[in-house]
Amino acid sequence: MSDREKLRWQGDLALIAEAAREAGAVAFGFFNQSPEVWWKNDDRSPVSAADFAANKTLESILRKARPDYGWLSEETDDDADRLGLETLFIIDPIDGTRAFLGGQKVWCVSVAVVHAGRPVAGVLYAPALEELYEAVEGGPALKNGVPITVSAALPEEMRRLAIGEDLLKTFPPAFRERVRREKYIPSLAYRIAMVADGRLDGTFVKGNSHDWDLAAADLILACAGGCLVDLDGNPIVYNRAEVTHKVLCAAPAPRIDEFLAAFAGRRDS
Repeated sequence: MSDREKLRWQGDLALIAEAAREAGAVAFGFFNQSPEVWWKNDDRSPVSAADFAANKTLESILRKARPDYGWLSEETDDDADRLGLETLFIIDPIDGTRAFLGGQKVWCVSVAVVHAGRPVAGVLYAPALEELYEAVEGGPALKNGVPITVSAALPEEMRRLAIGEDLLKTFPPAFRERVRREKYIPSLAYRIAMVADGRLDGTFVKGNSHDWDLAAADLILACAGGCLVDLDGNPIVYNRAEVTHKVLCAAPAPRIDEFLAAFAGRRDS
């Protein structure tokens, strides 16, 4: 990466961090205030007035500042023009809408800059927890300005995993017996951030996650010494026509092969 690119992505990081804070403040104004709710995806997913307000804030700030960047957001109609652009914003104005509507604090604003299919700047802002995660390609992952790293636990030590009980039951006994399941974490982006800051040793992501759930958290995890990959060990490529993904695994880089091998050894594989 050239010095020019480093400066460019650093500038983008400062921009998206400020935008995420502003959008987070807007969303927080609706928190525990019973905002209006609609349903999408065949009535499977809620979206609230807070989601739309936060999205509008992000769009007004970011598109004005970088009019040449593309745009992909959960709460904006997709525009295929983004596919012809090398750089774009990938946005989830509230990751964890169900938690938000239920008065739980684990929700966040997710903002990433993606260039040539990979995130180069990423921010997760959790206003109710007063936490800001941020990273830029080639730099450290930060939480409230302090560097974070993934867990340094060894393979023989207890594994703290965010994983569904039904899925865990299919894993090989030798692996399963050394797992401590963490309680359900409603925001996928925040769950990956918990791997980045060492509170989790790993997580498996069910199929049908989206670019906007993952892009910012992916970079934060990578800069903290971890990786988010598919079951063949490949990193995610963003800004494709299809923005959904199959099963993924997030873990410290030294342990990713261990988790992928355990998944491959399941009873139902």
